[in-house]
Amino acid sequence: MGLFGGQLSNVVEWQEQRDDVIFWKWHNDEIKRGSKLIIRPGQDAIFMFNGKIEGVFTDEGSFDIESEIVPFLSTLKGFKFGFNSGMRAEVLFINTREFTVKWGTKNAISLQAPGLPGGMPVRAFGNFQFKVADYQALIDKIAGIKDDYRVADVQTRVLSVVDQLLMKWISREGKDIFNLQANAAEISGGICTDLDMQMQLLGIGITGFQIQSVSYPEEVQEMQKKAAAQSMMGDLGRYQQMAMADALTKPGGNAAGQTAASMAGMQMGMMMGHQMAEQMAGQTKQGQSAAAGAGPKFCPNCGTPVNGAKFCSNCGQKLI
Repeated sequence: MGLFGGQLSNVVEWQEQRDDVIFWKWHNDEIKRGSKLIIRPGQDAIFMFNGKIEGVFTDEGSFDIESEIVPFLSTLKGFKFGFNSGMRAEVLFINTREFTVKWGTKNAISLQAPGLPGGMPVRAFGNFQFKVADYQALIDKIAGIKDDYRVADVQTRVLSVVDQLLMKWISREGKDIFNLQANAAEISGGICTDLDMQMQLLGIGITGFQIQSVSYPEEVQEMQKKAAAQSMMGDLGRYQQMAMADALTKPGGNAAGQTAASMAGMQMGMMMGHQMAEQMAGQTKQGQSAAAGAGPKFCPNCGTPVNGAKFCSNCGQKLI
């Protein structure tokens, strides 16, 4: 028996688990007496018989199938292994991790826009997350006819509907199509809900959906840049101050920077000279006013002290 024992037993395991595989089906002619089930981290093992789930095992470790697995199977719990015969069953290994996948619009989607009969062509891209949510639905729809199922399969299915969902949720409640990034969280939430409802039919749950970027035609992007520049130029004085400060802090980068610094220096010099001229003019006016308002201390006719009076109190001489 010891010489031939290895021929009557096998190991049921998913040894080469890959990050891009959602499930993998182990199947053999039959599971022999003495066989082991090995469940690794990030795996669940599902025993199936005639396409139906017999038992789901989630604990990690190595288990004797006859003593530790069969007693928990629905219709096979009373199965007895014979000397030359084994149990005919399939084992489906599930990758339990959450997958993150990139998405992007296949073609530019046209959104209704005022003055644009053909609409505004917009592209978008981002990420979505999913994981296996319903084992029975997965078996009924996919695992019953496939030996494995890959992330690329889910990605293809999502990309086939994401353009329509984007149009639906962007158009909802009159979103500003020129500022879609501001409403990205709300749009993403709506798409995630709709997408999850569709994928749950296959046993896949969509756990997250994000819009990372929305791109417009180059002409629209140029218009947005010009509009931003015009908005900044609205306060011309502030713009000049910012430009002068920037030029002064970066005088040696290149010829254009040196020219800007020179011009800024000239403007500041002119401003300082203008301020000094105004101050000198003010001082001159004050001196003239003071000189014009001061009278003689003595009468030039009789010598009587007058202390700035307009007429001499002694002889009546007009002084100012």
